[in-house]
Amino acid sequence: MLAMPSETPACPDTAHRHRLAALLADMIPGAATIRVSLTDPAQTWPHPHTVAKDAGGATVELSRTTARVAARWIMRVWPDVDWPRPHTLDLTTATLTRSDLVGRGR
Repeated sequence: MLAMPSETPACPDTAHRHRLAALLADMIPGAATIRVSLTDPAQTWPHPHTVAKDAGGATVELSRTTARVAARWIMRVWPDVDWPRPHTLDLTTATLTRSDLVGRGR
């Protein structure tokens, strides 16, 4: 990717993140947020775990393949995130926040 004089990439990450959020919203109809971590409760080793929720907070059912693809895509767009800790992607704003801190006053 070409860089501008300030060493800033010519294509900002925000465009890529918004495009990913739009793709995931199309792939998972009704989802408003997607929570991702590497701590799947059904596995003893690090494994992508994905939970999608609608705007009302109800869980959106995902196939195993869709869950894995969504987790991997999100992890690739944010490679520097501490993935053993859960993070939630808001599909409307394309923002990723650490979800284990929500409700703790931090």
